[in-house]
Amino acid sequence: MKNRIALLFALCTLTSFAQKNLDPTPEEVSKAKVLREKYNKDDIAVLSSVDEVRFDFNNREEKVTVQIDTKEQLMNINHRAVIQKYEFYDSESSINDFSFKFRNDKKALFYVNDELYKDSDLFYNDARVKYSTLDFPVQGYTYFYELTKNYRDVKYCTTFYFQDEFPVVYKKIIFTVPNWLDVELKEFNFNGFAIQKSVVKQDDETIYTYRLENAPALFKEEDSPGRTYLYPHIMVIAKGYQKNNKKTTLFQSHEDLYRWYASLVGLMKNDPAALKAKVTELTQKATTDEAKIKAIYYWVQDNIRYIAFEDGIAGFKPDEAQNVFEKRYGDCKGMANLIKEMLVLAGFDARLTWIGTKHIAYDYNTPSLAVDNHMICTVFYKGKRLFLDGTEKYNALGEYAERIQNKEVMIEDGAKCIIDKVPLGSAAANKELFTAHLTLDGDRMKGAANRSYLGESRVYFQNVYNHFESNKKKELLDNYLARQNKNIKVDGVKTSNLEAREEKLTIDYTLDIANKVSSFDNEIYIDLDFLNEYKGFQLTDRKTDYEFDYKTHYESHIHLTLPAGYKVTKMPENIIENTPNYEVSLTYTLEGNVLVYKKKFSFKNAVLKTSDFEPWRALQKRIVEAYNTQVILTQ
Repeated sequence: MKNRIALLFALCTLTSFAQKNLDPTPEEVSKAKVLREKYNKDDIAVLSSVDEVRFDFNNREEKVTVQIDTKEQLMNINHRAVIQKYEFYDSESSINDFSFKFRNDKKALFYVNDELYKDSDLFYNDARVKYSTLDFPVQGYTYFYELTKNYRDVKYCTTFYFQDEFPVVYKKIIFTVPNWLDVELKEFNFNGFAIQKSVVKQDDETIYTYRLENAPALFKEEDSPGRTYLYPHIMVIAKGYQKNNKKTTLFQSHEDLYRWYASLVGLMKNDPAALKAKVTELTQKATTDEAKIKAIYYWVQDNIRYIAFEDGIAGFKPDEAQNVFEKRYGDCKGMANLIKEMLVLAGFDARLTWIGTKHIAYDYNTPSLAVDNHMICTVFYKGKRLFLDGTEKYNALGEYAERIQNKEVMIEDGAKCIIDKVPLGSAAANKELFTAHLTLDGDRMKGAANRSYLGESRVYFQNVYNHFESNKKKELLDNYLARQNKNIKVDGVKTSNLEAREEKLTIDYTLDIANKVSSFDNEIYIDLDFLNEYKGFQLTDRKTDYEFDYKTHYESHIHLTLPAGYKVTKMPENIIENTPNYEVSLTYTLEGNVLVYKKKFSFKNAVLKTSDFEPWRALQKRIVEAYNTQVILTQ
């Protein structure tokens, strides 16, 4: 402990001394100010970043290795900045240099932390992170950063991005590829970026150099597409190599990728006997084969806790079915394997299936470990393929979460594999409907209400309700139905079976709404819209597509019975707009003495594209105006 304190004191002393003697030059200050004007939301700019990527061969393990040498110059473009510089590694990689220098090439002795990377979404993870905290005392101050990272096997070295969390003034990536290695450098999202590429062939190697200037920082926006859709990057696909007069295939096609996955599956030692009693118990009362499949699938959803697990090869190899069964938890691979083994015991043709979720842009035309991040089970039943995802707790058989819809799957088929796609769902299948029948009671609106949920809106609600604290479920449900609005009182809540998967979920309750009605002389003024759905959904200054959790179809039907002797003399104008990505309508009609106000918001493809933003903002402004327009009743 004393040595560490002494080291920290020495580091601080050296750093302080160095800082006093390494003030930025006037030219550096001027450059920082120019960059600050250009990147006014960033504190740091990367003046230069160069990645040199080299491939070698480990004869003892017969593996292609990769070494990446990175050199960067970081500049503070704000008045003062403190950042963390970090790099991840794991059991398949190592970091051999992680260091910093001052402008005069002297070492900056920042303390380097090296610890396991902790993620709340991961139960166990073998990833580690090295990081240091850098203090930039004044505008224009710079540090030089150097990194050497090694991969023990080329298959784990997948992608290289040009951009960083900070803007990059100049980026260069150099790949030196020996002639004995067959590697494809596959380019993604280059359109719209002035990336320069050069290829120089030499006697025993080929050098590929990519350059990009003035690359903006990575977008810091939630609900965005995965970065594989957004940013220019290069994927390294090592197809094979020739050494010692021997040609070895690596990932030439998706079949090669499948063979490697299958080799890991072959390492499993499943014990069906440990599952037999439970399978018999679950299926003995089922009267149809479909009922048997459901019984097994739903049991896994309800009784096996999903916990992500990443640890070297274990990050790709499923856990044995009996282990998941006995522990009652597993990651997606272990849960898929358990479902498969239980279905096989019950007499069905069930198979492990690899898939990349919606977050990943690639398909199986790209043979890389970066192409998929999830595993499910496919059961072949009556000429159809049903996809079973044990990690989706409330999904019914035949329902698929948005994150896997229309995504390619790779299904095991002995020595070969089958490429298929998960069916695409519709927004209508996820319909959420709110209905209220209201009357006026002095300065309040009162009446009966109902909410119903289908598909993913049902699953979303079930997951929300499932996370309510057990001793506060009633209170929290009331608040949820009132949308946390103190002017709305919810009472008399009655629900259908909140655990059901295959039927519409319904909630009946009463409403008592305050501060929405006022009267003057012979007129009554009503704020009929008391929920204001999507009122704050403005997408101001957003740069990336907005992705919804699922294809949303929301409707609201409010029926207001007019007081005797009153008629409607003013109400908002109808709004109806229908585009390829969304449909919105707000309509007001009179049916006898009942004013019927209907709203519909349908986001058909679970996305608002950046090209939608301008028309959406104009529409949203009209929606807010309608929300703020009172209905006037005159006696």
